[in-house]
Amino acid sequence: MGNPPHKTRRNDETRARPKCFRNLARQAKRLRFGTKTASPGSLGESPQRWSLRLVPDWLHYLSIVVLCLGALCAILLALDVAVHPQHMWIMNIVWPVTALFGTAWIVWQYFSYGRLATRDMARKARANNRDPPNMRLTPFPIMVANGSLHCGSGCTLGDICAEWLVFAVPAIAIAFGWQSIFQEKIFAVWIVDYLFAYAFGILFQYFTIAPMRGLSLWQGLAAAAKADTISITAWQIGMYAFMAFAYFYLFRYLLGTSLAVNSFEFWFMMQIAMMFGFLTSYPANWWLLKSGIKERM
Repeated sequence: MGNPPHKTRRNDETRARPKCFRNLARQAKRLRFGTKTASPGSLGESPQRWSLRLVPDWLHYLSIVVLCLGALCAILLALDVAVHPQHMWIMNIVWPVTALFGTAWIVWQYFSYGRLATRDMARKARANNRDPPNMRLTPFPIMVANGSLHCGSGCTLGDICAEWLVFAVPAIAIAFGWQSIFQEKIFAVWIVDYLFAYAFGILFQYFTIAPMRGLSLWQGLAAAAKADTISITAWQIGMYAFMAFAYFYLFRYLLGTSLAVNSFEFWFMMQIAMMFGFLTSYPANWWLLKSGIKERM
């Protein structure tokens, strides 16, 4: 006795499906996303939602943990600089912002060397006609790291603002070449990232270099641009390099999913990207400090 006609038709349709769709359906049955197990019905959801669910559980939870760690470290340093303000007030912003991606490393560097540059210590040193302790006791490689983080804090704030702005207003990406010059939206967004990072970076450098040299507004901005243009560009190159690797290879090629701005995984990748930005900007800051173009801190 043969199969009923409707069952035969269903089996024929199943066999006629492309192999890639059959594999995707099998994978959907196996994967678990949080507490919810994917089912064939999930395939009917929007592509963005489906792609986000293909991220493995371990990566999703790891992203949340590391982001929370960054937030806790930032809060810790924000509270400490409120009690022990830095001699250069802009560093009261630099330390908590860089802790968002540097986490425990930034906390160590702040309490080991950043605390040497408090307003009280600088005042006591001046009263005794001595250099501030941060200038006497901080090794040059740490000074270079501080200079790189100073630059990186502006880049970090600029990238955060730019990414969320373009996410909220996609027309900005179109205005910067998406769909006309670039097929990939990420390249247009990177232009906006750089403009915001540059603006924040120059502003942060102005509030460092102008008071130390007694410069006017325009003189200070010119000196800030001279001191930080190379550093900011080097930082962004490192950040872009890792994000391209994460976006196109790790997520699109290996995981077969997208890396969306409104996901924990995106900002975890950005934390790592900022580390790469630090590494690529470190040699530039070494040269800038050695040549006296940038002030030591």
